Amino acid sequence: MNRPLLITDCDEVLLNMISHFAEWVGEAHGLSFDLYADSFQSALSDSQGRRLPEERIWPLLDSFFRTEMDRQNIVPGAVEALAAIAEQADIVILTNIGDEHEAGRVEQLGRFEIRHRVLCNRGGKGRPVRELVEQMQPSAVVFVDDLSVHHESVANHAPDVWRLHMIAEPKLAQVVPPAPHAHARIDGWAEAADWIRARFSEGRAPADMEKEEQ
Repeated sequence: MNRPLLITDCDEVLLNMISHFAEWVGEAHGLSFDLYADSFQSALSDSQGRRLPEERIWPLLDSFFRTEMDRQNIVPGAVEALAAIAEQADIVILTNIGDEHEAGRVEQLGRFEIRHRVLCNRGGKGRPVRELVEQMQPSAVVFVDDLSVHHESVANHAPDVWRLHMIAEPKLAQVVPPAPHAHARIDGWAEAADWIRARFSEGRAPADMEKEEQ
C-alpha cells in the first residue's frame, strides 16, 4: 500500500505572509492593508483611503514574492510537525504563486529545513489535488489550507480527501470563521499534526460532497 499524503499550503500555514505584505506595502508604496477586511481585494487602500483597483493589486503581490520572501518567518511548530509527518507520509506543498517564483519558494523553505516537493498553482486547488491523488494513489490524503474557497474546491473535485482549515496568522484566525467545507479547523501545528496522523490511520475520507465546481 502506498504511503499517506499530506498536501499543504504555504502562506499562513507554513510561513507567515500577510502581516509582512502589509508592512511592506506601507513602507514601499505608502498603502494601507486592513487585516480584517472581508477579502484581499478590499483590504488595500491608498493614503486617501480609496480602495486600490484590482489591476494594481496582483502586480504588488508578484513584486512581494519576487523581492520580499526574506521577510517571511516560519509558523511556530511547522518544521517539527512536517518532520514527524514525513516519517510516515509523503508531503507536497501546493502554493498559489506563479511558476516563476517556484525556485525562490523552494530556496525559502529550504532555509527552514523544509525540503519537499513544491507545486505552484493558480486558481482553485481541487483539480491539482485530484491529479496528485490520481498520480500517487496514497492510502489516505489530508489537505491543509487557510482559504475557505480552496476547501470547497477540493471537496468538489476530490471529496475523499480530508480537509483541515488552518490560519496561522493570529489576527486573521480571530475573525475568520471555520471553512464550511473543511472537516476541522485547527490553527496550531502541534494539535494539527495529531489530527493529520489520526486521519491517515482512517484511510480516505467519506466522499460526502461530490457536486462539480462551476
